[in-house]
Amino acid sequence: MSETGETLERHEFGAEVGRLLDLVVHALYSEREIFLRELVANAADAVDRRRFEALTDDKLGPPAEARLRILPDKAARTLTIADPGIGMTKADLAQHLGTIARSGTLAFAKSLADAPAAEKPSLIGQFGVGFYSAFMVAERVEVTSRRAGTEEAWCWASDGKGDYTLAPAARAEAGTDVVLHMKADAEEFLDPHRLQAIIRRWADHITIPITVARDGVDEPANEGTALWRKPRAEVTEEQYAEFYRHVAHAFDKPWAVLHWRAEGVLDFSALLFIPGARPFMAVEDARESRVRLHVRRMFITEEAGLLPPWLRFVQGVVDTEDLPLNVSREMLQSTPVLARIRKAVTGRVLAELKTKAKDAGGYAAFWEAFGATLKEGVWEDAEHRRDVAALLRFRSSAVEGWTSLAEYVARMKDGQEAIHILVGDDPAVLAKSPQLEGFRAKGVEVLLLSDGIDAFWPERLGEFDGRPIRSVTQGGADLSKVAGGEPAGEAADLAMLLPRLKEALKDDVSDVRATDRLVDSVVVLAAPEYGPDLQMGRMLRRAGRAMPGALPVLEVNPRHPFVRKLAEGAATDTALEEKAGLLLDLARVQDGEPPRDPAGFARRVAQALAAGMG
Repeated sequence: MSETGETLERHEFGAEVGRLLDLVVHALYSEREIFLRELVANAADAVDRRRFEALTDDKLGPPAEARLRILPDKAARTLTIADPGIGMTKADLAQHLGTIARSGTLAFAKSLADAPAAEKPSLIGQFGVGFYSAFMVAERVEVTSRRAGTEEAWCWASDGKGDYTLAPAARAEAGTDVVLHMKADAEEFLDPHRLQAIIRRWADHITIPITVARDGVDEPANEGTALWRKPRAEVTEEQYAEFYRHVAHAFDKPWAVLHWRAEGVLDFSALLFIPGARPFMAVEDARESRVRLHVRRMFITEEAGLLPPWLRFVQGVVDTEDLPLNVSREMLQSTPVLARIRKAVTGRVLAELKTKAKDAGGYAAFWEAFGATLKEGVWEDAEHRRDVAALLRFRSSAVEGWTSLAEYVARMKDGQEAIHILVGDDPAVLAKSPQLEGFRAKGVEVLLLSDGIDAFWPERLGEFDGRPIRSVTQGGADLSKVAGGEPAGEAADLAMLLPRLKEALKDDVSDVRATDRLVDSVVVLAAPEYGPDLQMGRMLRRAGRAMPGALPVLEVNPRHPFVRKLAEGAATDTALEEKAGLLLDLARVQDGEPPRDPAGFARRVAQALAAGMG
């Protein structure tokens, strides 16, 4: 029964949730103090949210005193973290504390198994399970919360072993009390000195005052200085790193720190971070920028779109004097002030990336983490397309490591007119593709692209430094002006063979033609002249959106012995239709696609081998 005489509601954690709680409690044991940072961060977010929502909802009312209180009680062996934030309803408690995003459970478990012991504590925040870190030090956790604007309070309680309870409760004001009943071996976290040291280490940058009770007196525990308002010379690298971890919910070190103040037409301070590693939860999961907007130090929203989606990996804060505190979400979408801030912030990030790109080694690590996201800027942002193109890096058929478009252009052969690309799923497979044979023979470099977005952006960019960008799979590449690498051997007369092949394959290809771009291979697929690149065509077919008339072209090597033999018997060969199918399936397999009929393909290959052995 609850204090009010009502029956407790008991709810079971899901199987995955129970397993995850067990992992948190036992696998993250090495740096237990991390729990306090997570609970304080949650409390600070709740206060920020209440202050912001109170600007447009009079029923909520701002907290009378916006501070977080930490109350250790050695006699009762409890630790309380109290906040005057937005609070939670019964449904909120069940949703936020009774479930964990199941999609991350297996990845979380695997990361715990693979990570060195020293890195395991950092995995808490990366998987959004910060609240549950309380069970590292507590044998039982009770959360009493009252949503701002309501009179009703509820208590969520659990020992973290498989279920939780919900019961009516009482709280004089809106907000939340998290009460930890500490384990016997966690009594160090009931010492006010220890708690203050943890706050100074992990939460000194939080702008909401934090106090720790000692002998009945609430003593300040954090400086509460907005780092972005301080001169860069007064901020240490350690402070930057800790603030980055707080604002980005990440635990790596930032690769770049951008800290500046704009004065004049615009007045704002900015502290932005480019991460040093790709987060566990991919940036593709949400396409919006999450840079936090503050107005005169007060948090407003992280949904202001301060950076374009293709820079969504950038984290941090922008604080301006040029917007009212009661700015509405609708006003954020239309105000010219914010549009100018967006333009200035985007330009500054691009300038930083251009500077950092001069260090090839350091930039390579950034590119491997966020290159695919950055490429989206070429596709969708006409204003910055050329700037982003200069930042792109690629694998190549001619050089090791990463290369840029400018470096490619500098290596172009005499007579070469275009930048040639090959798009697929795996750069290692692309490097061995027969699509490259003619280019290699001529010594012409081809860029190898293997991100999903690579099927789209080259067409939008069109050219770089005056050189058109062309996919080698679209065939017809004119390399005649490039000296060397002329085809060896005599070409067969295909006048009779090609029409018969085309008739046999009329449902699968748009054309069959001879090509000079093959050296060792017998056949290769090409895109139709006015159709999509082969990779684009494959993606459209996988999505069930194949374009009418976009069937590939089958190109045959007229100098290959097999083709020569086919040409000689083209008039009388009754099995030519079977052989045509074999040629097409060979071309598909070379391009990483399955044969149309795997069993039939295997049978035809076996027959061909048997005939050759005879």
